Amino acid sequence: MVIKETLRINPLVPLLIPREASKDLKIRGYDIPKNTWIYVNVWAIHRNPNIWKDPGAFIPERFVDNEIDYKGLNFELLAFGSGRRMCPGMGVGMALVHLTLVNLLYRFDWKLPEGMETRDVDLEESYGLVCPKKIPLDFDFYIYYCHTLKCNLWKCFEGVTIINKKHV
Repeated sequence: MVIKETLRINPLVPLLIPREASKDLKIRGYDIPKNTWIYVNVWAIHRNPNIWKDPGAFIPERFVDNEIDYKGLNFELLAFGSGRRMCPGMGVGMALVHLTLVNLLYRFDWKLPEGMETRDVDLEESYGLVCPKKIPLDFDFYIYYCHTLKCNLWKCFEGVTIINKKHV
């Protein structure tokens, strides 16, 4: 649910690869001549109030009793596109997202900096090919280190270390 909602509110790319109309079309009252390039605005679809209740809010629960999936069959959620031009790396990408998320949740405890509330987090995006945050997120995380792991990146230490990291 959280990953689907994240893909909905922050699509990987705001526009899909353009398509070309192979014949004259009429879609929802619009005439589309043959050879016209069509751009699908995923960002606008994912934030359409006619499709999504409170589209600007992060509400993962909206997918609890919902069959909508990101695999290109539901045009309400087009995170990876649809049809022949669907992202070929979707399966590997989603497996990596799940693996990374599980590892981040397992190995770290996350919290906002002292005195900051969740409502203070600015989720506004800047413009571009992808949708990065306008103001980078600032958070504290606690690293738990297992002495049985062989790792040359961190020196072995006991207990918990607090690191303040600026995330871009």
